Amino acid sequence: MSITPEEAGLCGCWQFVAVWRERKHLYKGKVLKETEEYSFYTSSLALEERSAQELAAHVRGHWNGSEIGSHYRRDKSLREDACQISGRSGAQVLAALRNTVLALFELQKDRGKTKASYFPSWRRLLSRTRAIRLIKEAI
Repeated sequence: MSITPEEAGLCGCWQFVAVWRERKHLYKGKVLKETEEYSFYTSSLALEERSAQELAAHVRGHWNGSEIGSHYRRDKSLREDACQISGRSGAQVLAALRNTVLALFELQKDRGKTKASYFPSWRRLLSRTRAIRLIKEAI
């Protein structure tokens, strides 16, 4: 099926990309559940600018950077998925705090002010006093 971004109500986009995903949810090496779904993306690139293979590489790159990189850090290091805060306001506050902590780490790395090469080791060395000092320095 072919549809233009304008027909889908996404004016200003040049491409409307649908990606078919088949996933296997595993637990201890056994398949618990299989799911299939379409994911939809929009692009401001003209049709001639990228091939389907290049667009697929961009989609994979997005997931590598955001979902694998960010989610892994947020869940494994900050235990975000285990958090039982369910209220919208509380969840937004905690997300902002997590973002702040991750940003402080990246800022320290960029400025060469930490010897820690990855977030968990940096976080273990961080005291409350040092965290407050880092926030004041960043402002």
